Amino acid sequence: MASPSDLSSSNLQGKILLADPSLKDGNFFKSVVLLAEHSSEEGAFGLVLNHPTSKKVGELLPSEEFEPLAAIRVYVGGPVRSDHLTFAAMWIEGDLINFSTRMPAKQAIEYIKKPGTLVHAFIGYSGWEKDQLEGELEHAAWHPIPAHKNLLNQPHDSTLWSESLKGISPFHHILALAPENLLAN
Repeated sequence: MASPSDLSSSNLQGKILLADPSLKDGNFFKSVVLLAEHSSEEGAFGLVLNHPTSKKVGELLPSEEFEPLAAIRVYVGGPVRSDHLTFAAMWIEGDLINFSTRMPAKQAIEYIKKPGTLVHAFIGYSGWEKDQLEGELEHAAWHPIPAHKNLLNQPHDSTLWSESLKGISPFHHILALAPENLLAN
């Protein structure tokens, strides 16, 4: 877990935030968030990578103009602006993931043509006001990890959270395998 002194913008932007199992908020329970922007003045912006919907882009943008995006699954990016569809692209650069977010559909079409690039569609996004995310990190609600290239090869569904959490430490591996309700066993 990051200490408060490690929580500068340069340390968090581009990281993956894994929700702690104790975070029971329906929007973020077992979430994996790509933290695309973070600054001490503005707050933070991210996209939940592992909450797919049953929708595909073609159902929301049926125009022939957007046909190259039709088969892309739509994800719930977070609770803010859930009436807004946006796109993000991720690709490998060295050992880490590079990304572009808040893209309109026409720009996403250009990215989908690039080999090795993963394009997602998102309804809504995750946002934190100034100092809000830092407070949540101090209370261990999130576990920041680097966005490693193997993220692009994993399914972006409910298994992404547990697979990512397992890699932090032996303790987190146990947490990832624990049932939701420990008292039920």
